[in-house]
Amino acid sequence: MSLTEQQMERYSRHIILQQVGGAGQEKLLASKVLLVGAGGLGSPAGVYLAAAGVGTIGIVDGDRVDLSNLQRQIIHHTPDVGEDKVVSAKRKIRTINPDTKVITYDRRAVADNIREIIREYDFVIDGTDNFPAKFLINDACYFEKIPFSHAGILQFDGQMITVLPGQTTCYRCIFGAPPPANTVPSCSQAGVLGVLAGVVGSLQATEAIKYLLGIGELLTGTLLTYNALTLEFRKVRLNRNPDCPLCGEAPQITELKDEEQTVCDLKDCKC
Repeated sequence: MSLTEQQMERYSRHIILQQVGGAGQEKLLASKVLLVGAGGLGSPAGVYLAAAGVGTIGIVDGDRVDLSNLQRQIIHHTPDVGEDKVVSAKRKIRTINPDTKVITYDRRAVADNIREIIREYDFVIDGTDNFPAKFLINDACYFEKIPFSHAGILQFDGQMITVLPGQTTCYRCIFGAPPPANTVPSCSQAGVLGVLAGVVGSLQATEAIKYLLGIGELLTGTLLTYNALTLEFRKVRLNRNPDCPLCGEAPQITELKDEEQTVCDLKDCKC
């Protein structure tokens, strides 16, 4: 494909970068990224991927916009309250960049549908807010060999890692399985600083763009943590786990299954 005159102007600040150039921008326009979740993390990721000129963005989310979302989910605005998140997000992305095609999946990602969805994409961004979904994304991407960016946020802390399935440390290599019930609260229970989602979600978009362009060093084999109160980033090197139940030497997980939700019920929470 060749860039139009309007695209040359729109993406001019990319094109003058030696590591991107016209060829790199054409590569972005031909790429497909899937957002699983159009919330706190998916919002900034989707905005920046659209602005960057990613040609196709898929959005998986079965929720509607709630007033409490607006403190951090910047792709949704006050008039969108009550609307399906995928519809709201698609409208904003198309407004930001008409070059971007948006494919919506107004449903939750579950074991029965996720592999069929993700296999159509070059890169996946995990923007979910619960452990079952995160393990499901990790496992589905492993079986389909689709690279992805994991991230999670809570209160003032965020973490992320990029996974090249079968090649680098996966989510299960680090955490194994969801935590026991009543040990970890959700954002709705413990709170989250709104701007934290913007920082971490933007970093996820950065990883996607770097992967698509084949530039820089990806956050593979490394867990990045960030604390908003101290503005401290920390990188922890993590090797692949030979005993990982998914990608280890004797895998125990050979098919997808939906994990049970394990976040705290506040009246029973021991955290």
